[in-house]
Amino acid sequence: MPAYHSQFLNPPQVVGNMAILPLKTQFRGPAPKEMGESDILDEALYYFKANVFFRTYEVKSEADRLLIYLTLYITECLKKLQKCSNKNTAQNEMYTLAISKFDIPGEPGFPLNSVYAKPTSQHEADLLRQYLTQARQEMGLRLVDKVFCTEDGKPSKFWLCFAKKKFMDKSLSAPGM
Repeated sequence: MPAYHSQFLNPPQVVGNMAILPLKTQFRGPAPKEMGESDILDEALYYFKANVFFRTYEVKSEADRLLIYLTLYITECLKKLQKCSNKNTAQNEMYTLAISKFDIPGEPGFPLNSVYAKPTSQHEADLLRQYLTQARQEMGLRLVDKVFCTEDGKPSKFWLCFAKKKFMDKSLSAPGM
């Protein structure tokens, strides 16, 4: 069974070799506004549970690189959400994680530099960091809604069980974190 790939094949903009796709979001940032029914964040959430089991992933487009990043980020979010007992605490944790310092492609701490191209200028690097911050903020918000969808307000074990999985045997956080 092959991994699921992104269906967003014509990105309006590419930085390095990662797509900058439109997002349905309430957060400010450089992402173009999405007018359709779903965006890349919905796609990442939808395919997460299936894709997280793959140790290898064939990149077919620039949007797939964004999908890989978002899948790795969802795993980081789930690790944080394991420690949260209610939705308010979870939302605060997700916001803190989204705006915390993180490495982008081309920086020494980024785990998949072999798959991603370094941004060609400082302006592109800043644009990519702002876009990923915006995507991380929106992803955290959507993920909290999915994880805390139970009637008793407790986190869903059917999401949290994926916190220990490592997509492509990689993690966005440093070892031991």
